This record gives sequence, structure tokens and C-alpha cells, in this order.
Amino acid sequence: MTSATRQHGTPAAALPARLIATDLDGTLLRDDKSVSARTVAALAAAEEAGIEVFFVTGRPARWMDVVSDHVHGHGLAICGNGAAVVDLHGGPGAHRFVKVRELARENALAAVRLLREAAPGTVFAVEQTYGFHQEPDYPKLHMEIPDAVLPAEELLAPDGPAAGQPVLKILAYHPSLDPDAFLTLARLTVGEHANVTRSSPSALLELSGPGVSKASTLALCCAERGISHEEVVAFGDMPNDVEMLTWAGQSYAMGNAHPDAIAAASGRTVANNDDGVAVVIEQLLADRG
Repeated sequence: MTSATRQHGTPAAALPARLIATDLDGTLLRDDKSVSARTVAALAAAEEAGIEVFFVTGRPARWMDVVSDHVHGHGLAICGNGAAVVDLHGGPGAHRFVKVRELARENALAAVRLLREAAPGTVFAVEQTYGFHQEPDYPKLHMEIPDAVLPAEELLAPDGPAAGQPVLKILAYHPSLDPDAFLTLARLTVGEHANVTRSSPSALLELSGPGVSKASTLALCCAERGISHEEVVAFGDMPNDVEMLTWAGQSYAMGNAHPDAIAAASGRTVANNDDGVAVVIEQLLADRG
């Protein structure tokens, strides 16, 4: 595939695009975590044409330095799979949380207990607005030093080290389960307590508050701007993008996307390493004349 295509039988959106919502890892970013010159130019051209660009990612705010130079006027990004809307204008370490949709501690504790029973060997980490904590056996997946290392039940206790800030999500890792099988098991096990998804190629799950997703937070941001879902173009590659790809009026799965993302999207573009997001934006702008 060398260009963007729409799924068979899916008409083009009737309304012109007013907002582009793009995932980062595996989508906008190349595998080396860079933003290509072509993509930078396409994002700038979209903004110049009056189309807002929102980065919608599972990343925490502190990992947004890779795109903080490209947020343009509004400076906002949706982080933590919808758990937070962040103003990136302050730069790394000085981000301002505009909206927080936290995971209640009682829900987090229930999810931890149920997953331990359903999938013995699961280990956990706790992601907060400004903090990251993990259990002793949680692997070094994130290339950062945790603020505290304790069992999840102690981390989430009312007087624990995570007590001072909202919990954005829980990370659950299993060393041997198939990633998709683990996702299905977790959704069946803790679905009433948390929204469960994944964005990693490993068996690493991300648990947010019930109803919290990229799509639901994006919908809130669009409603505040008077933008309908038909006016949104979305890009993604993994299961945590599925709701957003389904919700948007136009949506594109990357050439490297997970089968669930491909099934959810109304179109398909080339891989992240081939600037698939830029390919679609350039075509959108060309079609506007």
C-alpha cells in the first residue's frame, strides 16, 4: 500500500474536517520516536488551514516532550488514554492539567484483587498526574525510576505514597500470557470497575476509570468547541485507539496497525515509518482546494 484508502462501502465524510486526532506511538511517531519533517509540515499546514490538531495518547504528560514543539496555538493534548487533558505550553515538567478523569482508588484496588485471582503472576504499577509507582517485580518497561516500590495495595492505601494525587491509570503486566488473551480476560474480570485496554506489544494492560477512553475525552473536548464527531479525522494503530477510530467521522488505521484497529477504522493509510498520517492530511488539504 502506498497511499491512504477508505474501507469498501464507506462513504467519505459529508462535513469538512475541523479537528485531527492522532495517536503518537506507532502512528504519528516513527519507530525511533521521531516526528518526520514531512509530518511536521503536514501538521503545520493543517493548523494553518484552520484544522485543530490534538495528540491523543496513552503516554503520561511527562513523556510528551517528543511533540511539545508541535502543539501550536491551543497547546492541549489528551494523555493517559483519556485520563487527562494537558496544556503542554509550560514544557517538560511544567505541564498544567486542564481536565483529570481519575480512577477511584476503590475501583483500582478491586481491579488489582480480581486480576491477581484471575491471572496469578500479574504485577502492577500506578500512574498519577505527577508520579509513578510500581511493585517490586514490575519489569523495567518505562526507562524511569519509580517514586516508590511497594505492593499495589500499599501504594493505593489512603495513607500510601500515592495518596496525594489522583490516580490516572493502573498498569498490569503478565510475564507469560498472550497480550490479547490477557486483555480479554481482564475485561471480563474487572470490566465494571475499570476501562481496560492495551497499547503495548507485550502483555501490558492499562486500566482507567469506567467510561474513560481516548474517545470519551476527545468527545468532551470537541463538544466544548462545538465540533461534531463527523468533523473529526482520527488516526491510530492499537486496541486503545479502537473507540476513537469508531467514534470519528473519518478514521484511519496505520499500515502497521493491530487487527482490531483496522476493523474499527473507516480507512487505512500506510505505516508510521512511511508517514501515514501526513499522507492523509496532505490529501485532505488537497481535496479542500
